[in-house]
Amino acid sequence: MSFGSGAMTNSIGEIKNCDVLFIIGSNPTEAHPVIGVEMKKALKKGATFIVADPRKIWFARHADIHLQLNPGTDILLVSAMMNVILSEGLEDKKFIEERTEGFDEVKELVKDITPESVAERVGVDAEDIRKAARIYATTEKAGIFYTLGITEHICGTDNVRTLANLAMITGHMGKPNAGVNPLRGQNNVQGACDMGSDPGKYPGYQPITDQKNREKFEKAWNVKKLPEEAGTMLPKGFDLAVEGKMKAFYIMGQDPMMSEPNIDHIKVALDTAELVVVQDIFMTETAKLADVVLPGTTFAEKDGTFTNSERRVQRVRKAIDPIGNTRPDWKIICELATKIGYPMDFPSPKEVWDEVASVAPNFAGINYGRIEKVGLQWPCTDTEHPGTKFLHAGKFTRGLGKFHALPHREPAELPDNEYPLVLSTGRTLYHYNAATMTRRSEGIVQKSDEAFIEVNKKDADNLGINNDEIIRVITKRGNIKARAIVATKAKEGIVWMPFHFVENSANKLTIQAYDNITMTAEYKVCSVRIEKV
Repeated sequence: MSFGSGAMTNSIGEIKNCDVLFIIGSNPTEAHPVIGVEMKKALKKGATFIVADPRKIWFARHADIHLQLNPGTDILLVSAMMNVILSEGLEDKKFIEERTEGFDEVKELVKDITPESVAERVGVDAEDIRKAARIYATTEKAGIFYTLGITEHICGTDNVRTLANLAMITGHMGKPNAGVNPLRGQNNVQGACDMGSDPGKYPGYQPITDQKNREKFEKAWNVKKLPEEAGTMLPKGFDLAVEGKMKAFYIMGQDPMMSEPNIDHIKVALDTAELVVVQDIFMTETAKLADVVLPGTTFAEKDGTFTNSERRVQRVRKAIDPIGNTRPDWKIICELATKIGYPMDFPSPKEVWDEVASVAPNFAGINYGRIEKVGLQWPCTDTEHPGTKFLHAGKFTRGLGKFHALPHREPAELPDNEYPLVLSTGRTLYHYNAATMTRRSEGIVQKSDEAFIEVNKKDADNLGINNDEIIRVITKRGNIKARAIVATKAKEGIVWMPFHFVENSANKLTIQAYDNITMTAEYKVCSVRIEKV
């Protein structure tokens, strides 16, 4: 099964009509508040909510079933749900037989993973797992919604594939108000992926290892020979820089000195590199270390397109002229490419998009004229195509949906006597990722301008820690101070903090451990201890 590097299979407008929402590893009211509102509409209409999260997030407090699992046990939880569905004959036999392959391997894998056998490890009552499985399997309009709580693990890809297994055994794919729906975490991150930010893919998710793809892009770009192998993933690039093998970085719209794990390691990498170029709209923490800073423009100062979580390509229009000596990102790239010997003479973003549409079948039917007022959802393969509201209707992109039999894998770092707690990190309502923009907003800063760490009341009592007290948080990679928020939102044995604050950066603590396919870091699990200052 494939649905395009994390694209929602279904549409935002369908959410309010779901009868069951299985939210796992996602906190929509804070991290995705627009979609959170759509989910609240479903809640108001009487939808059943199953929430799997180590914290008592807003939707967990309003859920029919809150599966307060231990971080890193998602595969065990979902496998146990599949065990219930199969043992009770609740699977969609027709869908499995006609539209999938590899089912027998998954059936064999989960046959002994009963709720009772994993309840203690997962930290969830076995009967709650059974209830959740029955409700999800027997409801026609049932959608899965996940985000970084699923992907930010060393087994993040396996987590996603396991959720796809669950959706396929119940036939909740290729139909409205269902599917597997990752909620994208940043504006236009879907668009960036679509355009080929993966070092192994051309725009439209076309593998560079395919000779026909290479020949097509060689012709389109008027070059003789494109690379046959994928480039280096970001974490490996930093490792190579520390070893003196990666000489330069061109970093655009990203602040790895805030967003990458173990940022002391990132600083060494950037200091070691011979050239660091940063293209951004503000002087970020990474830009402060750069040899060259190329000032880009904000969304309000440029034309182009953004693509949102539901694969909708939408027009963006300039409201004001660029301020000062700033330039739109596309123009900076064109001028730089021209100076190093590859002329790029696009007169406007429209011509850039037209080239993309000419080489990527998913976008072939999209042009500025068609999205003048309302965007279109890819795949949109010709100019008569209306766009695709939900994916995999009738058949999967690859033909048959592929099951993956995936066993549980432990996190890279587990608690021990010296570091007895689990730290998870995430986002808050008020700030946006590295807070490059939001901490420059006076109103937002008034609401939230200080690092904090959520501590379960029992853990706090055991350590003599009081609410609102400044405490020290320590891992094998470093330590920071943060204000303790003592409550029962976080599960006992688990602490949680946001990563928005450079003065007390949570990513001084997180571990350099990565998913073996996407190289996404395991921000959701590392072992820590906390102590009074």
